[in-house]
Amino acid sequence: MPPEAAPLPARRAVSPLDHRLEAVTGHDIDTLWSYRDRGVLDESHAHLVDRHRELAKTQTGVTFYLRLLNRLSSGEFDVDDALFTRIDRTVDQLEDDAGARDAAAREVLAALEPIEAAAAASAPCAQQLSTDDQAALLAIASGAKLYEHLLTGRMSVTAASGTRIPHAKLQRLEDADLVVRDTGHPVHAGQPVVLTDAGRAALFAARRTPTTRAPKLPARPGTSPSTPAQRR
Repeated sequence: MPPEAAPLPARRAVSPLDHRLEAVTGHDIDTLWSYRDRGVLDESHAHLVDRHRELAKTQTGVTFYLRLLNRLSSGEFDVDDALFTRIDRTVDQLEDDAGARDAAAREVLAALEPIEAAAAASAPCAQQLSTDDQAALLAIASGAKLYEHLLTGRMSVTAASGTRIPHAKLQRLEDADLVVRDTGHPVHAGQPVVLTDAGRAALFAARRTPTTRAPKLPARPGTSPSTPAQRR
Protein backbone atom coordinates (compact mmCIF):
# COMPACT_ATOMS: atom_id res chain seq x y z
CA MET A 1 0.00 0.00 0.00
CA PRO A 2 1.56 3.37 -1.01
CA PRO A 3 2.45 5.86 1.76
CA GLU A 4 0.11 8.74 2.50
CA ALA A 5 0.94 11.97 0.72
CA ALA A 6 1.30 15.19 2.68
CA PRO A 7 -1.10 18.06 1.93
CA LEU A 8 0.22 20.25 -0.87
CA PRO A 9 0.64 23.99 -0.19
CA ALA A 10 -1.90 26.16 -1.97
CA ARG A 11 -1.87 29.86 -2.87
CA ARG A 12 -5.46 30.19 -1.76
CA ALA A 13 -8.21 27.78 -0.81
CA VAL A 14 -11.79 28.72 -1.55
CA SER A 15 -13.66 29.40 1.68
CA PRO A 16 -17.37 30.02 2.27
CA LEU A 17 -16.53 33.60 3.36
CA ASP A 18 -14.65 34.66 0.21
CA HIS A 19 -17.69 36.32 -1.33
CA ARG A 20 -18.25 38.49 1.74
CA LEU A 21 -14.65 39.73 1.75
CA GLU A 22 -14.88 40.49 -1.95
CA ALA A 23 -18.24 42.24 -1.59
CA VAL A 24 -17.19 44.55 1.26
CA THR A 25 -13.79 45.44 -0.23
CA GLY A 26 -14.54 45.41 -3.95
CA HIS A 27 -11.47 43.23 -4.61
CA ASP A 28 -10.98 39.56 -5.29
CA ILE A 29 -9.08 37.49 -2.72
CA ASP A 30 -5.82 37.33 -4.68
CA THR A 31 -5.77 41.12 -4.98
CA LEU A 32 -6.39 41.51 -1.26
CA TRP A 33 -3.52 39.16 -0.46
CA SER A 34 -1.27 41.11 -2.84
CA TYR A 35 -2.22 44.43 -1.22
CA ARG A 36 -1.51 42.95 2.20
CA ASP A 37 1.99 41.96 1.12
CA ARG A 38 2.62 45.41 -0.35
CA GLY A 39 1.46 47.30 2.75
CA VAL A 40 -1.46 49.01 1.04
CA LEU A 41 -4.12 47.90 3.52
CA ASP A 42 -4.98 49.75 6.71
CA GLU A 43 -4.76 47.94 10.03
CA SER A 44 -8.28 46.54 10.13
CA HIS A 45 -8.18 45.20 6.56
CA ALA A 46 -4.68 43.79 7.06
CA HIS A 47 -5.91 41.95 10.15
CA LEU A 48 -8.86 40.60 8.17
CA VAL A 49 -6.64 39.29 5.38
CA ASP A 50 -4.29 37.66 7.90
CA ARG A 51 -7.24 35.84 9.47
CA HIS A 52 -8.49 34.81 6.03
CA ARG A 53 -5.10 33.32 5.21
CA GLU A 54 -5.35 31.16 8.32
CA LEU A 55 -8.81 30.07 7.23
CA ALA A 56 -7.49 29.21 3.78
CA LYS A 57 -4.79 26.98 5.28
CA THR A 58 -7.29 25.04 7.36
CA GLN A 59 -9.68 24.72 4.43
CA THR A 60 -6.85 23.20 2.39
CA GLY A 61 -6.43 20.50 5.04
CA VAL A 62 -10.15 19.72 5.09
CA THR A 63 -10.23 19.43 1.30
CA PHE A 64 -7.16 17.18 1.26
CA TYR A 65 -8.50 14.68 3.79
CA LEU A 66 -11.94 14.63 2.15
CA ARG A 67 -10.31 13.65 -1.12
CA LEU A 68 -8.12 11.08 0.62
CA LEU A 69 -11.15 9.56 2.34
CA ASN A 70 -12.96 9.40 -0.99
CA ARG A 71 -9.98 7.63 -2.54
CA LEU A 72 -9.71 5.13 0.32
CA SER A 73 -13.38 4.21 -0.08
CA SER A 74 -13.29 4.04 -3.88
CA GLY A 75 -12.41 0.33 -4.10
CA GLU A 76 -8.85 1.02 -5.22
CA PHE A 77 -7.37 -0.73 -2.17
CA ASP A 78 -7.85 -4.18 -0.65
CA VAL A 79 -10.39 -4.25 2.16
CA ASP A 80 -8.23 -5.32 5.09
CA ASP A 81 -7.11 -4.18 8.51
CA ALA A 82 -4.54 -1.81 7.00
CA LEU A 83 -7.29 -0.03 5.04
CA PHE A 84 -9.50 0.29 8.10
CA THR A 85 -6.56 1.78 10.01
CA ARG A 86 -5.95 4.36 7.30
CA ILE A 87 -9.64 5.26 7.12
CA ASP A 88 -9.83 5.70 10.90
CA ARG A 89 -6.70 7.87 10.88
CA THR A 90 -7.99 9.96 7.98
CA VAL A 91 -11.36 10.53 9.67
CA ASP A 92 -9.58 11.67 12.84
CA GLN A 93 -7.40 14.07 10.85
CA LEU A 94 -10.42 15.37 8.95
CA GLU A 95 -12.26 16.00 12.21
CA ASP A 96 -9.28 17.90 13.64
CA ASP A 97 -8.91 20.05 10.52
CA ALA A 98 -12.64 20.74 10.36
CA GLY A 99 -12.53 21.98 13.94
CA ALA A 100 -9.56 24.20 13.15
CA ARG A 101 -11.37 25.54 10.07
CA ASP A 102 -14.48 26.39 12.06
CA ALA A 103 -12.38 28.22 14.67
CA ALA A 104 -10.56 30.14 11.90
CA ALA A 105 -13.89 31.05 10.29
CA ARG A 106 -15.06 32.57 13.57
CA GLU A 107 -11.88 34.68 13.67
CA VAL A 108 -12.57 35.90 10.13
CA LEU A 109 -16.14 36.82 11.02
CA ALA A 110 -14.98 38.72 14.10
CA ALA A 111 -12.68 40.82 11.88
CA LEU A 112 -15.12 41.07 8.96
CA GLU A 113 -18.35 42.17 10.62
CA PRO A 114 -17.04 45.54 11.93
CA ILE A 115 -15.69 46.33 8.44
CA GLU A 116 -19.03 45.48 6.86
CA ALA A 117 -20.80 47.73 9.36
CA ALA A 118 -18.37 50.59 8.77
CA ALA A 119 -18.61 50.23 5.00
CA ALA A 120 -22.40 50.40 5.14
CA ALA A 121 -22.29 53.51 7.32
CA SER A 122 -19.49 55.57 5.79
CA ALA A 123 -18.61 54.32 2.31
CA PRO A 124 -20.02 57.45 0.58
CA CYS A 125 -17.58 59.61 2.59
CA ALA A 126 -14.43 58.04 1.18
CA GLN A 127 -11.83 60.60 0.07
CA GLN A 128 -11.64 61.09 -3.68
CA LEU A 129 -8.24 60.65 -5.35
CA SER A 130 -7.11 61.55 -8.83
CA THR A 131 -5.49 58.88 -10.97
CA ASP A 132 -2.15 60.65 -10.52
CA ASP A 133 -2.54 60.67 -6.73
CA GLN A 134 -3.43 56.98 -6.75
CA ALA A 135 -0.29 56.16 -8.72
CA ALA A 136 1.87 58.20 -6.34
CA LEU A 137 0.39 56.61 -3.22
CA LEU A 138 0.69 53.12 -4.66
CA ALA A 139 4.36 53.75 -5.44
CA ILE A 140 4.99 55.12 -1.94
CA ALA A 141 3.24 52.11 -0.38
CA SER A 142 6.02 49.86 -1.65
CA GLY A 143 8.69 52.03 0.00
CA ALA A 144 9.95 55.51 -0.86
CA LYS A 145 12.39 58.20 0.29
CA LEU A 146 12.68 61.95 -0.18
CA TYR A 147 16.13 63.01 -1.41
CA GLU A 148 17.77 66.39 -1.87
CA HIS A 149 20.29 66.64 -4.72
CA LEU A 150 23.59 67.87 -3.29
CA LEU A 151 24.42 70.06 -6.31
CA THR A 152 21.08 71.43 -7.45
CA GLY A 153 19.23 71.38 -4.15
CA ARG A 154 16.16 69.94 -5.87
CA MET A 155 14.10 67.49 -3.87
CA SER A 156 12.06 64.56 -5.12
CA VAL A 157 10.76 61.24 -3.90
CA THR A 158 12.21 58.02 -5.27
CA ALA A 159 10.11 54.89 -4.77
CA ALA A 160 11.46 51.36 -4.47
CA SER A 161 9.99 50.65 -7.91
CA GLY A 162 12.13 53.44 -9.40
CA THR A 163 9.20 55.81 -9.78
CA ARG A 164 10.03 59.49 -9.11
CA ILE A 165 7.47 61.72 -7.48
CA PRO A 166 7.87 65.53 -7.60
CA HIS A 167 8.37 67.34 -4.32
CA ALA A 168 5.28 69.46 -4.99
CA LYS A 169 3.19 66.29 -5.28
CA LEU A 170 4.60 65.05 -1.97
CA GLN A 171 3.70 68.34 -0.30
CA ARG A 172 0.11 68.10 -1.53
CA LEU A 173 -0.16 64.55 -0.22
CA GLU A 174 1.31 65.63 3.11
CA ASP A 175 -1.12 68.54 3.36
CA ALA A 176 -3.97 66.08 2.80
CA ASP A 177 -2.59 63.86 5.60
CA LEU A 178 -2.15 60.97 3.19
CA VAL A 179 1.61 60.51 3.67
CA VAL A 180 4.17 61.39 6.31
CA ARG A 181 7.97 61.78 6.29
CA ASP A 182 10.43 60.58 8.89
CA THR A 183 12.20 63.88 9.51
CA GLY A 184 14.61 62.20 11.91
CA HIS A 185 16.72 61.30 8.87
CA PRO A 186 18.71 63.94 6.91
CA VAL A 187 17.12 64.72 3.59
CA HIS A 188 20.39 64.38 1.67
CA ALA A 189 20.61 60.76 2.88
CA GLY A 190 16.93 60.12 2.21
CA GLN A 191 13.89 60.63 4.44
CA PRO A 192 11.52 57.63 4.46
CA VAL A 193 8.02 58.45 3.23
CA VAL A 194 5.09 56.22 4.23
CA LEU A 195 1.33 56.22 3.91
CA THR A 196 -0.74 57.33 6.88
CA ASP A 197 -3.79 55.32 7.92
CA ALA A 198 -5.89 57.88 6.05
CA GLY A 199 -3.70 57.41 2.98
CA ARG A 200 -4.09 53.64 3.06
CA ALA A 201 -7.85 53.94 3.48
CA ALA A 202 -8.15 56.47 0.64
CA LEU A 203 -6.01 54.41 -1.72
CA PHE A 204 -7.85 51.22 -0.87
CA ALA A 205 -11.23 52.85 -1.43
CA ALA A 206 -10.12 54.52 -4.67
CA ARG A 207 -8.88 51.24 -6.14
CA ARG A 208 -12.05 49.35 -5.32
CA THR A 209 -13.83 47.82 -8.28
CA PRO A 210 -17.46 46.76 -7.99
CA THR A 211 -17.79 43.01 -7.53
CA THR A 212 -21.44 42.86 -6.57
CA ARG A 213 -23.64 41.66 -9.38
CA ALA A 214 -27.39 41.75 -9.62
CA PRO A 215 -28.83 38.43 -8.51
CA LYS A 216 -29.87 36.12 -11.30
CA LEU A 217 -33.52 35.24 -11.37
CA PRO A 218 -34.21 31.50 -11.48
CA ALA A 219 -35.28 30.20 -14.83
CA ARG A 220 -38.92 29.36 -15.30
CA PRO A 221 -39.80 25.67 -15.37
CA GLY A 222 -39.17 24.23 -18.80
CA THR A 223 -36.56 26.82 -19.81
CA SER A 224 -32.78 26.58 -19.69
CA PRO A 225 -30.71 29.15 -17.72
CA SER A 226 -29.34 30.56 -20.98
CA THR A 227 -32.76 30.94 -22.63
CA PRO A 228 -34.45 34.27 -21.89
CA ALA A 229 -38.02 34.07 -20.70
CA GLN A 230 -40.63 34.97 -23.30
CA ARG A 231 -42.63 38.12 -22.69
CA ARG A 232 -46.35 37.67 -22.53
